[in-house]
Amino acid sequence: MMHVVLFGAGHVGHALVKVLGTLPCVVQWVDARDELFPDEVPANVQIEPTDLAEAIVDEAPAGAYFLVMTHDHSLDFALTQRIMRREDFAYFGLIGSKTKRVKFERRLVERGVSGHRLAEITCPIGVEGIVDKAPASIALAVAAQLLRVSCAKRQAVGTMSVSA
Repeated sequence: MMHVVLFGAGHVGHALVKVLGTLPCVVQWVDARDELFPDEVPANVQIEPTDLAEAIVDEAPAGAYFLVMTHDHSLDFALTQRIMRREDFAYFGLIGSKTKRVKFERRLVERGVSGHRLAEITCPIGVEGIVDKAPASIALAVAAQLLRVSCAKRQAVGTMSVSA
């Protein structure tokens, strides 16, 4: 089962939680702005209001699916840097444009992240071909991407155990 750690309780975060709430996964929904969380969330969603979002990165289980979509570029970068210290995540998606990606990559390399690891960052996020910027459209595209990655990982494990 996917363990999704979602940073950001903005419009896209809200839309994504609605979709993920219907899927077989556990979602940790993280934001410092407690007032943005709805009163009720799906049963598989855990709200984590915290100013220590980076600590959540360290506490996440191996194989976690990280999604960074906060309201703050500097927080996005701090989380990105922290996530890239790990080598055991299943997926790392960062909301943003190709321009944001290039800027983050340059800063990560300057801070010692190996260039070959930059391919582990998915940015822009979501399945290709969906260009609509409405929060619900982005949420569906991202959820589809998470499902695709999860299914591919399960198939790879199944293939390894069959050939062993």
